[in-house]
Amino acid sequence: MHPDCHKEKESRIIKQVNVNKEMKTDIIISGVGGQGILSIAATIGLAAVANNLYLKQSEVHEMSQRGGDVQSHFRLSDKPVASDLIPLGKADLIISVEPMESLRYLLWLSAEGWIVTNSVPMVNIPDYPPVEEIINEIKKVRNHIIIDADSIARDAGSSKAGNIVILGAASPFIRMPYSSLEDAIRKLFGKKGEEVVEINLRALQAGRAASGK
Repeated sequence: MHPDCHKEKESRIIKQVNVNKEMKTDIIISGVGGQGILSIAATIGLAAVANNLYLKQSEVHEMSQRGGDVQSHFRLSDKPVASDLIPLGKADLIISVEPMESLRYLLWLSAEGWIVTNSVPMVNIPDYPPVEEIINEIKKVRNHIIIDADSIARDAGSSKAGNIVILGAASPFIRMPYSSLEDAIRKLFGKKGEEVVEINLRALQAGRAASGK
């Protein structure tokens, strides 16, 4: 076979593989009631729609109990998604606004997946473990980012923006342009005024910077 013919055939094969390869991000979002889990999910959802991605989200559990554990499966893909539940060992990312809550879902995390969590606990049970023990367990995960989202949020202008800080830290692992998350923040918080929008944009950027990615 002529060398040029071989190269052309190889190029067609590579292109076909790239066409067939699915773009997906399977995410578990966790925390406790009142920490803004719904806002994280809404921001990702708006960005996904803007990027013409398919998405499925499981019901947000226990959101009615302020201080109770909250979790949701969130699945993004460029192809239709069959189920809203992520199989064990298949999650690409755990986004957690509370450190102990991140540990609840380690069985879902893939070997190559990332865990991005706040280091500041919300002590909502009498026998809450020492935070040092929790952090040490999280550090056993190969791919992890642990940041003090509460302090970063205060520096950004609002202690309530810790959830958006964590989203920013997780943003390098969400397969969408970062600018689409910024646009989603503008859309989600636009009715609350420009100051609130700017605080959350600063929180998003500060979280991304803190991730080191």
